[in-house]
Amino acid sequence: MTRSARRTRRTLKVAGAGAAALLALSACSSSSSSDDSSTGSGSSASESSTSSDKLSGTVTVFAAASLKESFTALGKEFEQEHPGTKVTFSFGGSDSLAASITGGAPADVFASASPKTMAIVTDKGDASGTPATFVRNQLEIATLPGNPDKIASLKDLTKSGLKVVLCDKTVPCGAAAQKALDASKLKLTPVSYEQDVKAALTKVELKEADAAVVYKTDVNAAGDKVEGVDFPESADAINDYPIVQLKDAPNAEAAKAFIALVQSADGQKVLTEAGFLKP
Repeated sequence: MTRSARRTRRTLKVAGAGAAALLALSACSSSSSSDDSSTGSGSSASESSTSSDKLSGTVTVFAAASLKESFTALGKEFEQEHPGTKVTFSFGGSDSLAASITGGAPADVFASASPKTMAIVTDKGDASGTPATFVRNQLEIATLPGNPDKIASLKDLTKSGLKVVLCDKTVPCGAAAQKALDASKLKLTPVSYEQDVKAALTKVELKEADAAVVYKTDVNAAGDKVEGVDFPESADAINDYPIVQLKDAPNAEAAKAFIALVQSADGQKVLTEAGFLKP
């Protein structure tokens, strides 16, 4: 073989090796790029998933007036757990709230003070899923501080000249009070019927009434503004409190999360400390 031919063959060998090296490098680069792309895509998907799982926006809760203190505390806890959310409440008589919901008022969650008022919503098909009882509540007599009229029983509320306030019979606390009175075969004519339990309690706090039949939780919340008197008939008129996500909830995911908080151990602790009974 001539020197020129040997030189040409060597050059081809080197060129071939260089090409192979380039192909290998390209493959590594492609593989690395593919891995990086895959990792980046996975990271992006994870971030997207986390982002979609993150709650935000306003949660609107319609709740019985007797839940005001407890739910306000739970609302603040919810906002701390889920930055970027805000919980707004509409407290009132459960019957009025139910009527507002069936009338089209936008809300995410309804917490009622009785199954009967919850049924107003479920019968209209405005609930998503089945309502769940999360607490119960028992009646108590609220008197002026020091109990100057010496009220010791439900029968004492029928004394002549005593100004007594009841919740309206369409409101859960009023229906429960009437049930207790009927069971005791007592007749009581109040000076007024109030649209929710807080309004009834306020009459005593302002000394516009001598006594009112309200919930234990409301007496607890009032502190030294009133004095509570237990009566045995209240054991036969305990109200179950159901909660449900509403069908057209504007913020369905946050609604589920708020209900989960209410039913959690932390939520139940807040509620039982306020005087509610476990479901």
